[in-house]
Amino acid sequence: MTFDFETPHVRLGTDSQKWQKYASRDILPLWVADMDFKSSPSILAALHARVDEGIFGYSRPVKSTVDAVVDACARNYGWQIDGSWIVWLPGLVCGLNVTAQAFAQSGDAVLTLTPVYPPFMSAPKNSARVSTQAPFVFFAGRWEIDWAALERAVTPRTKLFYLCNPHNPLARVWRRDELTHLAEFCERHNLVLCADEIHCDLILDPTLPHIPAASLSPALAARTLTLMAPSKTYNVPGLGTSFAIISDPTLRAQFVRATAGIVAEVTCLGFTACEAAYRDSEPWRQALLTTLRGHRDFLLDFIARELPGIRVEAPIEATYLAWLNVTDLGLADPIAHFEKHGVGLSDGTYFGAPPGHYLRLNFGCTRATLTEALRRMKTAIAAR
Repeated sequence: MTFDFETPHVRLGTDSQKWQKYASRDILPLWVADMDFKSSPSILAALHARVDEGIFGYSRPVKSTVDAVVDACARNYGWQIDGSWIVWLPGLVCGLNVTAQAFAQSGDAVLTLTPVYPPFMSAPKNSARVSTQAPFVFFAGRWEIDWAALERAVTPRTKLFYLCNPHNPLARVWRRDELTHLAEFCERHNLVLCADEIHCDLILDPTLPHIPAASLSPALAARTLTLMAPSKTYNVPGLGTSFAIISDPTLRAQFVRATAGIVAEVTCLGFTACEAAYRDSEPWRQALLTTLRGHRDFLLDFIARELPGIRVEAPIEATYLAWLNVTDLGLADPIAHFEKHGVGLSDGTYFGAPPGHYLRLNFGCTRATLTEALRRMKTAIAAR
């Protein structure tokens, strides 16, 4: 079966947050992390069937939905989980915020590595927790954890560590030895580990497996909660369906208590899409990965040949996001400059990078859109 990732779909004028941002301007949006592809035919068929039932009451996951998640974890990562470990959530950012409330008190610190997805830094602050960061270091063509900096960042009030695996925006897949080192770090400092693994099914390097942090050992699992969702891979973020996998019953109960009265329930359509994604959409996912690998290679080649002053410093191992170093362009406001020439990107400052140095580009779009965006970026560089 073949799948179409090249037909453009008009999202301008719809409720698309991605496209509404520039609704009155000729700017191609390559910023927020959703794709311009239709979801898998299996998801669409399941949603059509659910809508045809015509009743949309409060929902709870049925056994087949839970089994779809359990089976996917076993099939894709060799991770054997129990359905009772799953706590359903209306979004992964919600999960980050609940985690800060559940496992740290006011004034306690939540540690993470930067640059990183902005809610990793804002979620602790939303609950009067302290957000602390240790910067990655670029070494031998790869972004690495600066273990010495990580040790320096820990204080007696550090209670929680946020890990992004695979990493957004660095597109980095963490290896087993790195995760093992991180496990030892968390155990030694008695930290709860919150692993955001929402991009785990978008690994572009076929030689690199996704390793769930909680699968490393029973000891690490006992202090870990894993956040996952079908949203990024299957392009259903608007359906608001995520989940935490928490094997330790005490940890799970603490997390659930923190959701009480403030976390909305997942909708019936969200459960329907989630089940169809994990149970029936693997051929579509494989075709998507082939498309994204082609887009990544096209992007890297174009940057190397046509965009002087822009560098992708490390391999794009996962996700549909590219972390662009634009330091050499010498622009006071890179976002405004590229928007002036018709391309909307994400400002690296929000991820914890120094102002004016980095941008994030979403290549989860048609090849035609990507090609035109890169052409406009070439014009922008020539005009600076």
